[in-house]
Amino acid sequence: MSMLLRHRFIVTGQVQGVGFRPFVYRIATANAVTGTVNNSSQGVIIEVQGTAEQVEAFGLDLTGKLPPLARVVDLRSEPVEPVADEADFTILKSTGGAGHSVLISADVATCPDCMADIATPGNRRHRYPFTNCTNCGPRYTITRSIPYDRPMTSMACFLQCPECQAEYDDPLDRRFHAQPNACPVCGPEVWLTDPAGTTLAQGDEAIRQLAEALARGRITAVKGLGGFHLVCDAASDEAVAELRHRKHRPDKPLAVMAADLDAARQLADVLPAEEQWLTGIRRPIVLAAKREPLAVSPLIAPNTNYLGVMLPYTPLHHILLDTFAQASGREVPALVMTSGNLSSEPIALGNREALARLGGLADVFLLHNRDILIRTDDSVVRVNPVTHEPVLLRRARGFAPEPVFLPRSGPTVLGTGPELKCTLTLTKGDQAFPSQHIGNMANLETLDFYREILDHMQDILRVTPKLIVRDLHPDYMTSTLADELGQRLGIPVLTLQHHVAHIHAVLAENRFDGPAIGLALDGTGLGEDGTIWGGECLLVDPQSLEHQRLAHFAHIRLPGGEAAVREPWRIAQAALWELGVTETGKHRWPWLDRFEQESAFLPRMLTRGINSPHTSSCGRLFDAVAALCGLCATISYEGQAAILLEKAQDMTETGAYPCPLKSSDPVSLGTLDLVAAALGDLRRGEPVGKVARRFHLGLIKGLTEMAFAFSTLLDIHHVALSGGVMQNLTLAAELPRALEQVGLIPLVHRHLPPNDGCISLGQAVWGQRRMQLDG
Repeated sequence: MSMLLRHRFIVTGQVQGVGFRPFVYRIATANAVTGTVNNSSQGVIIEVQGTAEQVEAFGLDLTGKLPPLARVVDLRSEPVEPVADEADFTILKSTGGAGHSVLISADVATCPDCMADIATPGNRRHRYPFTNCTNCGPRYTITRSIPYDRPMTSMACFLQCPECQAEYDDPLDRRFHAQPNACPVCGPEVWLTDPAGTTLAQGDEAIRQLAEALARGRITAVKGLGGFHLVCDAASDEAVAELRHRKHRPDKPLAVMAADLDAARQLADVLPAEEQWLTGIRRPIVLAAKREPLAVSPLIAPNTNYLGVMLPYTPLHHILLDTFAQASGREVPALVMTSGNLSSEPIALGNREALARLGGLADVFLLHNRDILIRTDDSVVRVNPVTHEPVLLRRARGFAPEPVFLPRSGPTVLGTGPELKCTLTLTKGDQAFPSQHIGNMANLETLDFYREILDHMQDILRVTPKLIVRDLHPDYMTSTLADELGQRLGIPVLTLQHHVAHIHAVLAENRFDGPAIGLALDGTGLGEDGTIWGGECLLVDPQSLEHQRLAHFAHIRLPGGEAAVREPWRIAQAALWELGVTETGKHRWPWLDRFEQESAFLPRMLTRGINSPHTSSCGRLFDAVAALCGLCATISYEGQAAILLEKAQDMTETGAYPCPLKSSDPVSLGTLDLVAAALGDLRRGEPVGKVARRFHLGLIKGLTEMAFAFSTLLDIHHVALSGGVMQNLTLAAELPRALEQVGLIPLVHRHLPPNDGCISLGQAVWGQRRMQLDG
């Protein structure tokens, strides 16, 4: 008889709540080894005993046949003493601990096996809206703590019936230790109420009545996976208009949930890469080109060529869309499904909270009693048509709380993020954990949400920061929070300029550790010289942490300060004033019909410098040109002017406006030349489409020539691209290609949005390196 060996394997990563232990049990049985497996704070600990050949074969299977949702970060193996008279392989009860190396899984879309259960009459889970298994279902949104076991989730209060318990206990069942496992007998349930909370229907009847209400044009609030959605019939102009009115969202595009991929294809021209995102396990909202004629209301996404489409990602969504298709008779069944909140507030989470906050928005409420512990909005993805790689515009459900893996390990640092599109990030070792999208820090509700997430992330990661890094702007709410927390914890708080943080974030995502030229193309952020930055060429070295502002966009004024951001006509007239154009001339300024008196007063403000701060912002440059072209005088949501300018482009045009590099201290990019060229064309009667395209091409050409000039001067060939303007599809697709054509190597965001959602990551990794350098 061969001598028995015993090996211990410690597996860290995304290995809890993904069917990893039953997978280990199956390969142990297949290789005839004995031993144990259990979840612990260190990860999954496996001990196997058998002949050398059996143990080796088990080790090969362990790395080569992972479950679909598992993600191994580290696998260590060591010999241990054999155990006498061991006859079986056993799954042990989970253990806790003071620290851990476990990654919590993101929430995952319903798998085909569970879909089959839901769709099959006679199955005990037929049309059950909380069906799941180890391959799908909620994770992050129902998790209180680690290890990920049922008592640590919001399913702890649901005692499993004998049939569910038998599945849960069977290592060969796909529901073995599926923590949210349930059925209609023992699990959560749904019910329909009016805004006062009076129950109207329960169970499947509630979903049927909800679908009928939607078909009649009612606006409903539906409790989902990470919070509430406001829902209405996507084909009804009246319903969509009323939803916009109630939500105070006049123009910003709304997301649509289509019943299936065929329905999505009737709404948008879905590219193969977009199809993968629509049908994958993450199920974000995907921005895809509208298909004309549009099969849903044009009020859903006015003034843009793109439609935000997603497919059902929970059993409840699948059942609702199927029932709505029957109730409405719509040829293309689709529902508007937008965040359950008023503009700028966080998504509503609990039943009582939703009835209180959404009572004036929804006619009926579909509630359930599976508590959502962590509010998480839908993620938004756009596919780059050149690279076919995703560009994340909002990172939340399906992605959070996955880490970004860093070039090096270091102490725990908290990056508190910016004011708009806020996230926070905690580092742990060589991993950074950005939170889900939190939103705009403009009200107490968002502040409370921020604090919820900060406490939760510290708890599940079992870390306490040793350093806090905040934005340079002292009046951001996140800056106040950082200072208060630093004082309470007795730890230092450092500041990092907004756009430098942008570049550190994109470098960290690419695990690039050398010096790079950074192009931060953004809205606004307080600069180190006290002016408002936003169109910056930076030298950033993540090793030494040295950075330098090499160049910036030509300065323009913001007459009225924040008012200019809401009214781009002010920025357009200020840019013309910088060019010496103070009278309307041959091109009557489009905004004079609405703002003639205000326009007449503006030169006095600019001459005297009254509330007219300087900015180098790239976003404000787009605002100016859009207003000059007559595309918008005012905006109702961030980025609206740039979206209209991009949409207006005549893509057959090949000419580019001049955008030269100009010598000064520091060097500036001649972006006012773009405005002057646009004005000249408009005076000559050139179509707006040509002006818009020449502006985009001129800016890309100017940025490329600037990056190349500094690359030659500094012998640096990597160019990091970040900032909210990189959400512009034209720049995202064409600027990296233009840089490559002159021999440069562009680095773009891969895991986080290029907008301010990445700021906290840049702050955290900068702070981690700062601590290492300071010893």
